[in-house]
Amino acid sequence: MPELPEVETIAQGVNTRVRGRRIVSVFLGSKPELLKSPRNEMLRALKHHSIAQVRRVGKHIVFDLAREAETSPIAQWLVHLGMTGRLLVAQPEVPLPAHTHAVLRLDDQREIRFVDARRFGRLSVLWLGEDGMSKGFVGTGREPLTISAEEFIALFHRRKAPMKSLLLNQSLLHGVGNIYADESLFHAGIRPKRQASRLTRAELLRLRKALQTVLRKAIASGGSSVSDYVDADGVQGFFQLEHCVYLRTGEPCRACQTPIQRIVLAGRGTHYCSRCQS
Repeated sequence: MPELPEVETIAQGVNTRVRGRRIVSVFLGSKPELLKSPRNEMLRALKHHSIAQVRRVGKHIVFDLAREAETSPIAQWLVHLGMTGRLLVAQPEVPLPAHTHAVLRLDDQREIRFVDARRFGRLSVLWLGEDGMSKGFVGTGREPLTISAEEFIALFHRRKAPMKSLLLNQSLLHGVGNIYADESLFHAGIRPKRQASRLTRAELLRLRKALQTVLRKAIASGGSSVSDYVDADGVQGFFQLEHCVYLRTGEPCRACQTPIQRIVLAGRGTHYCSRCQS
C-alpha cells in the first residue's frame, strides 16, 4: 500500500500538472465498491469545476474543487489508493491501462486517470458549503511531518502497545505504514516490540526525528517502489535502494553486518537489526 511519501509524491506531481484546470467530463466505472459517495453526487462535484489544489492528507489525495474563475473550494474529491491504486496524468492518445475506474477529462484535453487492479482504493466527495469555509477533510490522526516534540511524546508515552503497532495506528499518526515504521525504528535504534510506555523521553525524541528524516528523504527520492507504486507520470521511486531493514531479511545490516531479522507483529511482517536496535 502506498504510504505517506508515495502519496505525497503523487499529490505534488498531480498538483503541478493540473492545478487551475477545469474538468469538462467525467467517466466513472461500473465497480460500486470503489465509490464511497453516490455516483451522481460525485459527478456533480467534479464536472465543470476547476481544480484549485491537489494535496495529501494522511494517505488520501485531496482535490480542492472550485467554481471556474474562483479560488475558494466548494467541494473535495478524496482519493485513497488502497493496495494497488495509481493516479496518472496522461494525454488522451495514451491507451487506457487495464482496470481504469475513473477518468477526468480536463479543458486542455489531458486526463486524470484512477487505475486500481485489486479495487481496494476508494473515491468519495465532500461538500464544503457555499462559502467554502468548512474545514474539509482532515484525516484521522496527527500529521507526522509537523507534529511537535511535546505532542509526539504525549501521544505515545503512556501507551502499552508495541511501538511498531502504534506507528501504524492511523488514528494516532496518519500516513505511516509498514515500510517507514520499520525504517524509522531502525534509525532510532529501537526494537519494534518495545512497549511505548517504557521508552524514555530521549528515545521518543530520537524516534520522532528519525521518522521525520526518513519520510522527508523518501519524498525527495520519489517514494519506495516495492510493488505497484508509480508517480503521476508512471515513474517508479528510488527510496527502496536506501532501505536499511525493510524486506532485507537475512541480508547484512548496513551499519554492523548482523543479518536482518523478520518477525510478525500484529499481523505485519516486521524487519529489524538485533544489534543496532535495543
